[in-house]
Amino acid sequence: MSDTMSVQTLSPKNELKRIQQLLQQSKFVDAEQSAIALLRHKIDVEAQTQCWYLLAVCRRLQGQHETAIDAAQQLLKINTEHARAHQELGYNYRTLQKGKLASIHFYKATKLNPALLSAWQALLPIYQQADQQEALVLCTNQITHLSGLPKSLLSATDLLYEGNIVEADALCRRYLQENKHSLNGLMLLAEIAVSSKAISEAEFILETCIQLSPTNLEAHYQLFKIYSKLGKFAKALSLGDILVQQDSNNIFYRVAKATALVGVGGIQKAIDIYLQIVNDNKAESNVYLLLGHAYKTQGNIEQSVIAYQQAYKLERHCGDAYWSLANTKTYQFNAEEIQHMLAGTESSDVSLKDKVHLHFALGKAYEDEKQYAPSFLHYDLGNKLQSTTLTYSSDNHAQFVQSQISAFTPELVTKFAKVGHPDPSPIFIVGMPRAGSTLLEQILASHSEVDGTMELHEILGLASNLSKKQGSKPVYPHNIDSIPEPYFAQLGQKFIQDTQVYRQNGAYFIDKMPNNYMHIGLIKLILPNAKIVDARREPMACCFSGFKQLFGEGQEFSYSLSDLAQYYKNYVKLMDHWQHVFPNQILQVNHEDVVNDTETQIRRLLDFCDLPFELACIDFHKNKRAVKTPSAQQVRQPIYKTGLEQWTHFEPYLGDLADPFTA
Repeated sequence: MSDTMSVQTLSPKNELKRIQQLLQQSKFVDAEQSAIALLRHKIDVEAQTQCWYLLAVCRRLQGQHETAIDAAQQLLKINTEHARAHQELGYNYRTLQKGKLASIHFYKATKLNPALLSAWQALLPIYQQADQQEALVLCTNQITHLSGLPKSLLSATDLLYEGNIVEADALCRRYLQENKHSLNGLMLLAEIAVSSKAISEAEFILETCIQLSPTNLEAHYQLFKIYSKLGKFAKALSLGDILVQQDSNNIFYRVAKATALVGVGGIQKAIDIYLQIVNDNKAESNVYLLLGHAYKTQGNIEQSVIAYQQAYKLERHCGDAYWSLANTKTYQFNAEEIQHMLAGTESSDVSLKDKVHLHFALGKAYEDEKQYAPSFLHYDLGNKLQSTTLTYSSDNHAQFVQSQISAFTPELVTKFAKVGHPDPSPIFIVGMPRAGSTLLEQILASHSEVDGTMELHEILGLASNLSKKQGSKPVYPHNIDSIPEPYFAQLGQKFIQDTQVYRQNGAYFIDKMPNNYMHIGLIKLILPNAKIVDARREPMACCFSGFKQLFGEGQEFSYSLSDLAQYYKNYVKLMDHWQHVFPNQILQVNHEDVVNDTETQIRRLLDFCDLPFELACIDFHKNKRAVKTPSAQQVRQPIYKTGLEQWTHFEPYLGDLADPFTA
């Protein structure tokens, strides 16, 4: 059989395997010819990606560095996040004595896949020659760490960063079967769990790591990140204190403590830490981003803008900096900034994540200029790029909604109606994102008896814990009927205790997590006297506002117009069910009514919450409290009506959104 036989007689998978074997046998010419032949055929994107990579490797091994670079660049056109393509470019540019380009691509390779030991080793002499001490320490530590890993764990780490999560998990677990107390193995398993969105499992694994090795700072740092992701900011702050006490010069630990302080409301203390890092001349773009976020939360929009601008000055195509400026909702981009953003979206050197941010920022920039066609184009491109990183299923959401309706029947609600914790202090504001919930929170938080907090994660965490599979037993929500009655009060009391850290002296406090609408049945069973407010907005305005918003995390349905429409319809379906089983216990507040008849709706809201009227609720925009949502700047202004019909400027492009509502 000829080494370059026609691929028509082999599947692409088998042919790629054969090309790899040719490389291993040093038959580089045959491997190159076979790869070129395979690329002439119609093969899927995954096969194209592998084939271009193998072609780049075999050309480099033949000393054909210019054509090897061409092959790697073709690969990056298919997948800009391909770590090994950047590593190949690094090898070739190094041989061609183009040191700066080599260092750029070796660095990108390690950013995308921190398990690439060869790329780290290539960076080491570059950092030594440039006398970049902090980078040198990081590089040396990573080389030491990777070199010390057992081969199977190094392979599992590599698989994880290449996106092969299932294979990485299986390989890691096989290693742990024989090495049950391996810290490296457990910490890798936690990282795999995070990639699989099994955050609670990662939390348990890392807490186990700290029990096994109480002085392991990396385990503390990784657990800190998990607590932050889960919204457990008080626990995160405790870990941040430990990390800084043990290594006060570590920038990552200082930043960690500052982000935790923001989480618990210590905004000024966090700003002081960020500014100290800036004054020490150790701030990179991410520190300026975090500083900007803290200033924005505090209401200091002028300083937040300065910080965001400094971030993109340090990193020209820092998409997050441009999007953060756009996300103030009041910033106006100038022509030079728009040109920089456009250049970034077209550059092969800019990451997919940055391009997503840049497209969303450009959407806002052109919308402000009333250029609605290019505005929608960039919003659409940003959403489509973001969608490639997600695995949202509209069908799964519809099934979840139906499971809630099936589980929380009138009979079940009656059975457990009075068994929960009687505390009346929580006020839950739920609904779709971008529906006006932040405005309602700001109004209520302006009352002397109400503490505003943030989008708390406790209810979502409880639902997640109840969803854990235990043998053949049913999981949430179908296990509600089998929970012993005393547990409901215990769960309600735990919620009150866990959220105490976010409160001040008010008799009531607000949880503004919009996704809690999915768990109103659970909320009312554990906290029967809690108030529920449904922030509702006209569907086209609400959904398109969500489409224009790049969320920090979650809300994965919002990056497709058709998914948004189906999600909104299912949300309404579930809210109708909650209104049925909890009559007169949920107040629906329409955003349009608040805008058009503000005082009437505010009085109605206060009456529902058993609160006396206070003029401060009318003057909510004068409240200086910290606000963390995208609407932070908007709720510090008087109510305006211009936002009600903004979506109509884009109506010609919104058929996929409008059709499900008119069907």
